[in-house]
Amino acid sequence: MQNILEQYKSVTEAEVKTWFEVGTVSDFPENSGACIKYKTKQIAVYNFARKDKWYACQNLCPHKMEMVLSLGMIGDKEGVAKVACPMHKKNFSLEDGSNLGGDDLKIAVYPVKIESGNVYIGFSD
Repeated sequence: MQNILEQYKSVTEAEVKTWFEVGTVSDFPENSGACIKYKTKQIAVYNFARKDKWYACQNLCPHKMEMVLSLGMIGDKEGVAKVACPMHKKNFSLEDGSNLGGDDLKIAVYPVKIESGNVYIGFSD
């Protein structure tokens, strides 16, 4: 199981080698998540319309090892965009992947860009 988790590493915009097109803006629900696949990774993509921002993170919950984060509720905790895992309600920052409950478990986050109505996620591989 651990090797599944190890394939997810946060990527900064400076580290992006591939901008992968995942669909159009209208393909994604507002203020909610959807899941896309990139190579062997499942990635949760969020159109956080209330913040006018897009986020992407691993879909794999590092606690329960289930592909569920795209189903989690998104919200705001003291100005930080977050997702709550639907299985155990642990909150993760969509900005840096940190666990907002203080646990060690983190998630990988990825840059998102919108160009001409298309949604792209940045990967380093």
